[in-house]
Order: sequence, then C-alpha cells, then structure tokens
Amino acid sequence: MLLKDKITAEPGFQYVADQLELMSAAGRRRMMQQPFVTDRAELEREYDNTERIVGCLQRTECTRAVAVIRHQLMQMHDLQGSLANLSQRMVMEEIELFEIKNLAFLCMETCKAAATLGIDNMLAIPDLSAVFDLLDPDHTQIPNFYIYDSYHPDLGPLRRELKARQTLLDNCKGSDDERASLQREVNDLFERQNTIQQQIVAQLSDRLYAFSQPLRDAFERMAYTDFLFARATMADEWKLCRPKIESNKLCYRSLWNPRLRRHNEEQGMRYQPVDISLGKGVCLVTGANMAGKTVMLKTVGIAQLMAQFAMFIPAGEAAIALVDDVVFCIGDEQNEMNGLSSFASEIIKISDTVTRAEQENLLILIDEPARTTNPVEGKAIVQSVATLLEHRTSTTLITTHYSQLGLGCRRLRVKGFVEDMADVPLTPENINSFMDYSLLPDDSDEVPQEALRIAAILHCNSDLLDTAAQFLNRQ
Repeated sequence: MLLKDKITAEPGFQYVADQLELMSAAGRRRMMQQPFVTDRAELEREYDNTERIVGCLQRTECTRAVAVIRHQLMQMHDLQGSLANLSQRMVMEEIELFEIKNLAFLCMETCKAAATLGIDNMLAIPDLSAVFDLLDPDHTQIPNFYIYDSYHPDLGPLRRELKARQTLLDNCKGSDDERASLQREVNDLFERQNTIQQQIVAQLSDRLYAFSQPLRDAFERMAYTDFLFARATMADEWKLCRPKIESNKLCYRSLWNPRLRRHNEEQGMRYQPVDISLGKGVCLVTGANMAGKTVMLKTVGIAQLMAQFAMFIPAGEAAIALVDDVVFCIGDEQNEMNGLSSFASEIIKISDTVTRAEQENLLILIDEPARTTNPVEGKAIVQSVATLLEHRTSTTLITTHYSQLGLGCRRLRVKGFVEDMADVPLTPENINSFMDYSLLPDDSDEVPQEALRIAAILHCNSDLLDTAAQFLNRQ
C-alpha cells in the first residue's frame, strides 16, 4: 500500500500531504510512492533520518548548506522518460543530454552541501562526476550542455568555415548565381556539421549507457531527499513528535488535528488537544453532539497514517503499535452520490472491514455506526460489530449514541459542554468554545443526554423543547 492509495481516505490526511514543502515534481512523485511501513526497523531508520535533518534545520551554522540543497532540489526536472530511453540504449536528443548533465551537476552540488552537514552517507546519492565530465569536456563547470568542438577534431574548423561562409552569403551583393553557389557551400558545410554532431550524440549515448543505473539511482535518491527534507521541515515548523513504537498499544498525549487547529487559529478560536490510549479490542466513545468525537476519531487515524508513512505526528508525545492498515468508516459521500443510500454505503464498508479483521491487524475507526437506520436494528448492529471486533487482533474505536449495549468493552466519554467556561452569551457560532474535549473513563452503559440541554442554551423553540421533554419522560 502506497501513500497515493490513502491520500483520499480522509481530507485531513490529504491536507497534511498537500502542506509538505516539496521542491520538485520528482519529490512529490516520491511522496506518493511512499510505502505504508509495517517493519519496525525500517520505520526507525526513517525516523532517524528525519530527526537528523530536523537537527540540521535547527542549527544556524547549517543554514547555508540547507539552502544550497533546497536550491538544487528546486532545479530538478522530471526526466524519467529520458532515463528510460537511455536504459534501452536509445540515442539521446540533445535536450536529453542537457537534462542528464544538469542532473549530474545537481547531484554533485547536493553531495557537497550534504557532506558539510554530515548527511552525505545517509542520503546515499551516487557519484555522477564521471557523467558530468563526459558532458563537460571543456571543464566549464556549468550545467548547460553544448556539443563542444573538443568532441571531434574536424568540428571546430568546420564551424568556423560555416560561420565565415554564412557571413559572406549574408553580405553578398553579387549575382544570383554567386549567391546560389555560396548557399550550396553553406548547405554542404551545415550538413557535414550535422553529421558529425549526430555521430557525437550517438557516441555519448552509447558511453552514457554504462551509467544508466547510477543515473536512475541518483534521480530516485534526489527525489527521496526532497521528500525527506519536506517531512523534516514539517516536523520542525509544526512541532511534531517522533512516535515511539510499542507492541500492542497506541498512546497519544496532546494529540491535535493539523487542519482544524490551523482553521481555529485563523479564526481566533480555541483549539484543545486530547489525550487517548488504545489497546487491542474495542473502545466505545460517547458524548454529546458537537463534542468533537468525529474529529478525535479522524485525528487518531491521521496520526497513525502519518506515523507509518514515515512522518512525525501531531502530538506532544506518542507511542504507536504498527498495524497493517488504517480503516475509516466515517460515511461515504461518493457512494451516496452514485446512488447508494447512506446506510448501504456505511454497512458495506463496515462489513468489508469486519471480514478483513479476520486476517489483518487493523486500526478501525467507526463513527456512529447504523445511525441512519431505525434505532432497534441500529443498536443490534452496533452490538454485533463491537462483539465481533472485540475478539480480533485489531484496535477498534467506535463512537456511538446508543445506550445499554450490554458490552464489556472499554468505554470513554467526551466531557462535553461546561457552562462555567462561558463568560459571554452563548450562540450557535461560539458554543464549541465552551466544550471540554477531554476523554474520561466511563463505566456506565448509558450515553450522555445533553441534546435538549444544549438546544435550550441556544434558545430554541420552547414548545419544541417542552414537548420533547414530555416524550422523554415517558420512556
């Protein structure tokens, strides 16, 4: 599974990917090809690499070398097609030779800057100095490519003669016959020049074939360097944390949602991180509407995806258990647009997830299952899903409004609305500012009943509320 397969799983995760400061198209392609890492040793190596780059970003003496590397990455072109042609022993176009020389130049400059930072071995960019020397016979030390006179003994004299004859032709005031004779000479010289140049390009292509694999490796390592620096920059600027890798639990302290926190900061609103720990089996989360349950669910999934796609995560501290996949069961607008009802799309996704959990170790996030069907069947479906997943090796987090489920799984409750936090009149626009999103252990089999209370605080129709309260008392 690659990052491109999960980028649309949750808009908050796509937001994270979009915010990575990648310098090149090659770096973005490398990001999309990043595998979901399930091997602990491999993931720790990636975390080590990110941590080393973060250290470089934070030291003022490294500023110049970091800027040099970023500049080289910014000059990267996507030359996969040219490298593929080279590996098939095709004769290069002149522009392709320029692209190859430019890549060699960028790699050499990047390696020099990386050496001053002590990270050249970590980046492992192959030495392409021999490629550059082949395409720079006059030792210009610039990335531009030209079919230099020094490539062939006849080329210099031929070009000088061609230039002289062309000048004569341009200044000729003689007869048409004289001009025609000069034109034939120019055409002949031009054709001889082209023949030699084509021979040189073919020879260079043949000699470059021996470097086709190092060139491909260097291109991929430069793309990896771009992705690595983007991850480290995000970790530094967003104050992300390196997660510890545990065997059986997920534990987040001060977990926050990047997309929502930025939105709240831009609006001058409060944002409250949460603490949560999860083990194998099922954990039910209850709480009033507007209490942030769905956001918390999504944020746990985003953090796990970031962690296993080799990124640091949005938390003060974190420990993760490696899973085979993160599954979001949080509605499916696309299926609903294609004609499936909300319940149909939801229950299909949950059914597929329960089946997968028989063979895979998953992080499963289910938001308000069966909320769009009748409450009798809905409650039974929640009981069934929780009972089956409680006995799987997966970790499952389910938010629900259903009471008296009779399940022995762990339960948490969002603390919810706290009236003494309100020091201004409450409105629909500011009520979320008075929510306490802390998660509390909850041994009760009841869910909080705060809907009418919140509706009253928002000054909803009194007859509507009184009548609802009467019906509630009869239950």
